[in-house]
Amino acid sequence: MSKRPAVAPAPRSRVELSFEQPALLVPLFGEFDRNLVAIEDRLGVYVSARGNRVQIEGEADAIARARDVLQGLYNRLAEGQDIDQDVVSAVIAMSAQPNLDGIVSADVAEPPKVMIRTRRKTIVPRSVTQATYMEALGRYDAIFALGPAGTGKTYLAVAQAVQQLIGGSVDRLILSRPAVEAGERLGFLPGDMKEKVDPYLRPLYDALYDMLPAEQVERRIASGEIEIAPLAFMRGRTLAEAFIILDEAQNTTPQQMKMFLTRFGMRSRMVICGDPKQVDLPNPGQSGLADAVARLEGVEGVATVRFGRGDVVRHPLVGRIVEAYEGDA
Repeated sequence: MSKRPAVAPAPRSRVELSFEQPALLVPLFGEFDRNLVAIEDRLGVYVSARGNRVQIEGEADAIARARDVLQGLYNRLAEGQDIDQDVVSAVIAMSAQPNLDGIVSADVAEPPKVMIRTRRKTIVPRSVTQATYMEALGRYDAIFALGPAGTGKTYLAVAQAVQQLIGGSVDRLILSRPAVEAGERLGFLPGDMKEKVDPYLRPLYDALYDMLPAEQVERRIASGEIEIAPLAFMRGRTLAEAFIILDEAQNTTPQQMKMFLTRFGMRSRMVICGDPKQVDLPNPGQSGLADAVARLEGVEGVATVRFGRGDVVRHPLVGRIVEAYEGDA
């Protein structure tokens, strides 16, 4: 009986990095070195730190990625940006897709060149597609953002809208979504109209409070600068000099989508967000989002950005859940 030839192990290499600003090493490494541990776990390398020097051991490709991730995180800190576990995970993911078509430097070690600044935070892309999306938010009059939960579709749109409202590019911010139950019947809801529809709009409120101090959100809502309303309230209006976001757009009918899109006024911008695979309509085949994209993709002034499960920036488990459910499709 012939022996199977032994498979030679992949050659291992070692590189060393040094960092000039020791004060940045604590946030770079993370509490109890958790950022270094995340890099080790995700890239299959061994990272050791001594003083301002970091040594990385492993396969050559993995070492190159780990080096770029560490350098990228350090450069972000040097520019005054905060990093957390989400940022670490995002930079690791982006290191596998380094070609960002000039929107962000092709070198993962460089901080992104596109960002959104609001009163409470500066937001940078956490995936390649987010970088493309953020660039589109600044250029196009109408953007369709398609993809699964947790990819930042609505969050980044709200951030861009807040930035433009603060900067005076628009006079109003209008956030809307259809009031459709997600697979259940909620029955009669007590209270006035605002109390009835607020549960449907809560994700939009959550994003706003993440961008602006609570008192500013309340004041701007009271003054009409920010309006949060169900889709049915858009009928018959012309929305000029406004940044308009439609969330959960997969739950519109083609008639509702046409009604919404034709509300476009002068010096306005629209972002339509939705997940085509999460339609809660009685007839999922009649989604206004899919119909609109089929009709308008490629039309001048309209951009379409598609996110995938690799762009999920919530807990890593969300990406695995999305992947498991998409396997049934």
